[in-house]
Amino acid sequence: MTIPDYQTLMLPVLKAASGGDTRVPDVADRLADDLSLSETERDELLPSGRQRVLHNRIHWAKFYMTKAGLIDSPSRGRFRASDAGTALLATLPATIDVDTLKTYPAFLEWYEKPASTTGAAKAPVVRAAAVAEATPEEQIDSAHAIIHSALKADLLQRVLAQNPTFFEGVIVDLLVSMGYGGTHERAALRLGKSGDGGIDGVIDEDRLGLDRIYVQAKRYSAHVGVGRPEVQAFVGSLVGLGATKGVFVTTSTFSVPAVQFVEHLPQRVILIDGDRLAELMVEHDVGVRTSRTIKIKRLDEDFFADE
Repeated sequence: MTIPDYQTLMLPVLKAASGGDTRVPDVADRLADDLSLSETERDELLPSGRQRVLHNRIHWAKFYMTKAGLIDSPSRGRFRASDAGTALLATLPATIDVDTLKTYPAFLEWYEKPASTTGAAKAPVVRAAAVAEATPEEQIDSAHAIIHSALKADLLQRVLAQNPTFFEGVIVDLLVSMGYGGTHERAALRLGKSGDGGIDGVIDEDRLGLDRIYVQAKRYSAHVGVGRPEVQAFVGSLVGLGATKGVFVTTSTFSVPAVQFVEHLPQRVILIDGDRLAELMVEHDVGVRTSRTIKIKRLDEDFFADE
């Protein structure tokens, strides 16, 4: 038989994940046996030649169900059915697809929101029923937006799986890639070495060191937000040091009171939450690399224009 699409694979993947921690390769082997796939089908690669089709579709089935809260990722590369996923399986569903996932508020919020919160617009996600009406370019834009969102989620998960020293290194790499701190070596010496209460590090704003930016970094899980008291303590440290610029970075989120608190301060304090951190990492190629580049060419109307 042919390899099922990722929506058809959602139910089998969730069932496979209900037995405890597992990995995509393990699930792929199990499903390939259950589906009686041939060796050729098991080894079939994407057009890019970089990944097996079956593995890719299992990954997307897992990612979508993770967004609905049906799957947890307890450690690097491993996943399992969550309490919500187990509860869904107990209802003996015939299938699980995107429409099923849309009944979960967390998934619907992600599915409907723009791919970026930095002000850049995106094409809306092309729904399965609307593919026929969408132009090929609209389908490409929508697919790119979903891949981009998945990459950001994977980035944060991998950062959270590392130790605090690694997280400091991520911040160094990002700030240097953005043009701060001069050389990587100089930035690394300054960041994470301060030890001043409420301050994790200081980095030069420019190569000459004419001004400095003080940094606070909190590697929190998504459900542990940063509130106003922590931000207020950071600002208090800035005041004590006579500093005017600070960056507070977290892998989670900031509460509304925390965001409102920094809006009218005499100090310039930038809050970078997990979503924006991942966005900046992708933009500045920190922890990511280009997998493939697709060129879309158009007719050169000037070439065919009459003299």
